[in-house]
Amino acid sequence: MRLKIVQTGEPILREPARPLTPKEILSADIQRLIADMRDTMRDAPGVGLAAPQIGLGHQLAVIEDREDLLKAVSPDELADKERTGVAFHVIVNPRITPVGDEKIEFFEGCLSVAGFMAAVARAHRVRVECLDENAKPRVIEASGWYARILQHEIDHLNGTLYIDRMHPRSFTTLDNYSRHWRSKPTTK
Repeated sequence: MRLKIVQTGEPILREPARPLTPKEILSADIQRLIADMRDTMRDAPGVGLAAPQIGLGHQLAVIEDREDLLKAVSPDELADKERTGVAFHVIVNPRITPVGDEKIEFFEGCLSVAGFMAAVARAHRVRVECLDENAKPRVIEASGWYARILQHEIDHLNGTLYIDRMHPRSFTTLDNYSRHWRSKPTTK
């Protein structure tokens, strides 16, 4: 089932989400929610979707950077962003730690701030400790674009949007991003 994605201004996007217990994660309701969030993310299309974005205050996000989405991106841009396909997975109750001090800046957008993008500096590498959809502990080490996706979705679980971290003068519509900024290099 396709879920409604709430837009900036909805109070739930600014509230920290609550952790889920293993029993809750394994419940039929949360398992159905995960499937619906996956379908909603794919339909949007997006590379991540956090529960607050569909109006639920749970520490739960789904992530997937499908190969078919990568076909629309130039090889140079893929290399610049260190972007490769990421299989579908779920993160619950994540704790994130930057690995090293290196930051990397790229434009990013958000399904809850539809139609806009801005440059955001984020950690190049991260380590995420979380539970998966089976309530099993998981450790994820990521770099490049995958690290950016994780940081973006975990921000949602803490009531933060990319517009809180953006360089304000870089805020642009998707159309203007494509016309003026897409082919320009960003700082690393």
